[in-house]
Amino acid sequence: MANTAMRLLVIGPSWVGDMVMAQSLFMTLKARYPHATIGVVAPAWSQPILERMPEVDEVLPLAVGHGEFGLASRRDLANRLKGRFDRAIVLPRSWKAALVPFMARIPERVGFLGEHRYGLLKERRKLDKQVLDQTVKRFVSLGLPLEEVVGGDFSIPKPRLTIDRDNLVNLRLAHALSSRPAIGMMPGAEYGPAKQWPPAYFHQLAKKLIADGYEVRVLGGPKDHDVAETIVKDLPQAYNLCGKTALADAVDLLADCRQVVTNDSGLMHVAAAVGVRIHALYGSSSPAYTPPLTDNATIHYLALSCSPCFERTCPLGHTNCLNELHVDSVYQAILADRQRENVIVNA
Repeated sequence: MANTAMRLLVIGPSWVGDMVMAQSLFMTLKARYPHATIGVVAPAWSQPILERMPEVDEVLPLAVGHGEFGLASRRDLANRLKGRFDRAIVLPRSWKAALVPFMARIPERVGFLGEHRYGLLKERRKLDKQVLDQTVKRFVSLGLPLEEVVGGDFSIPKPRLTIDRDNLVNLRLAHALSSRPAIGMMPGAEYGPAKQWPPAYFHQLAKKLIADGYEVRVLGGPKDHDVAETIVKDLPQAYNLCGKTALADAVDLLADCRQVVTNDSGLMHVAAAVGVRIHALYGSSSPAYTPPLTDNATIHYLALSCSPCFERTCPLGHTNCLNELHVDSVYQAILADRQRENVIVNA
């Protein structure tokens, strides 16, 4: 079969940030096989993000909750996919993630070894964590011939989500946003509190930025609403949008910001993919493993002797990796970026 006729199926990840990083794989596949079609099996929540990726031709929602087995749903989807794809790339390393392409009888099925799924994959690759030391590298590598992956010397295209300018106008009107330049804040981190900068620090930073003439937009899901309330309390130019906007709306609202301050979270990767200036705050995780995929970012990371621990909560009980990351250092970095921006504009 000619490469130009390839029909590719990708079994996508279950986290927002990982799904954004998966665009690097989609871009790699389209660059290599320009006329190929790409379908993505993914949780229903991710469809609005995937629809902002021009490389994706079809989204195939899988009606299974995070952590669920959902055999009936997987079998139903597999039956609908039979005969439609030539090759499947399975990004998650779980056994159940490999079931759909196996039951759909897709001839070529590639993925990393994991959870004894030997019979489910045709091409089983060993994960070399020294060579593939970032999540995005692991994703992209599965779209390349194995001989090109050895040594880890291959290009990683940076995700780029499309922006809906009409939707942005409607959002600004619907939420009565001001005409001030905006700073985005993302205080959430689904993984756990060891990745979350203290809400009081976000509040102090927001207060300083509003005094400087900015509007502050706090973005996140419904679970982040209460934390966001503590951030915007008594700040008239701060807007708690957590749980009030859809994921696709966050794409447009972040693209409209001058800068954003964010924990290592899914929305951090969304912000990177729309090109906004990022101030990324790292605690228990590592900027070497899951960095924002952009050249337009400042990393705030203390690299303490106990970091990174990759734990959901601090095993030492103090979370100094974030508590000692002070407001003024982040504020000064934002001011420095603003000054550089002004120099460029006036040049």
